[in-house]
Amino acid sequence: MLRWAVIFFLVAIVAGVLGFGGIAAGASEIARVLFYVFLVVFLVTLVMGAMRR
Repeated sequence: MLRWAVIFFLVAIVAGVLGFGGIAAGASEIARVLFYVFLVVFLVTLVMGAMRR
């Protein structure tokens, strides 16, 4: 999932440089959402792993 966030982030940067404002905004928003989802999943698995010990 983090890979997809990075891919959409790179697409947003390239689209922003080339002047595609709408595409850049959409890709950056998708990247932001995927990053937060990844962060929540990571924290949940970290807590679950700590509770197992």
